[in-house]
Amino acid sequence: MSTLLDPMAERVREALKRLQLPHLRETLPAVLSEAAQAGWTYLEFLDQILTREGDAKQAKRVRMGLQIAHFPSVRTLEGFDFMLQPSVDERLVRELALGHFLAHGQNVLLFGPPGVGKTHLAIGLGRKLVELGHTVRFTTATALLTVLSKAESEGNLAEKLTEFAKPRLLIVDELGSLPFERRSAHLFFQLVNRRYEKGSLLVTTNQRVSAWGTVFGDEVLATAILDRLLHHSHTLMITGESYRLREKRKTGLFRVGPQEGDAGSVEPAKRKRAVSSQ
Repeated sequence: MSTLLDPMAERVREALKRLQLPHLRETLPAVLSEAAQAGWTYLEFLDQILTREGDAKQAKRVRMGLQIAHFPSVRTLEGFDFMLQPSVDERLVRELALGHFLAHGQNVLLFGPPGVGKTHLAIGLGRKLVELGHTVRFTTATALLTVLSKAESEGNLAEKLTEFAKPRLLIVDELGSLPFERRSAHLFFQLVNRRYEKGSLLVTTNQRVSAWGTVFGDEVLATAILDRLLHHSHTLMITGESYRLREKRKTGLFRVGPQEGDAGSVEPAKRKRAVSSQ
């Protein structure tokens, strides 16, 4: 059997380099040894090396796609507990994970109070689409507007808008957590308008549509933004208790008021007075 020192093996390695098959080039000795021990036929050998090279290239593409996406944490759809949030339309989430909505630049809007899993779902869907080979970019609304405002002041807003218009899916998290200044609202409108019917947006927000005029500080502008976001869209309304508050409540640190429900208002649980045995 040939080894790495044989001239033929070196020629093969050089050919693999030219053909841009790095995984096979690096694992060639191990593959040759495995083939000899298992007695692979020529066709089995070809099937094995092509499959492994394809898997390695796909894994590399996914790693690069995840780096480009800038997800703030690792969240997956497999890790989302639909049983704990029965208000979530699981069928729709699974359908969106196939990525068909990207073909026509359709949007996804996730509504719900803080802590119910909107960001988890957004990242989980984004990861699935990266695995399918689509480009995804994640940002919070605050970070996005900070970047666009800076670009405008430095005279390169057009370039920055083009940058955020490129991904097949742009995820804007926590829209409405803070009210927009009027100029920031206009910048957001420009981005939404740039992507309209061309690139999909996934927006998470804890504000009802009726409150967007207050969020953007301009009812007319809010209507224009909503018109473009909702025209071709899928919406998910999530209700229920915050995951984080649920865990706190289990420990007895917090309790939810009897009429506070989805608002997620909490108050510290009364501490039990310690009784000394001394």
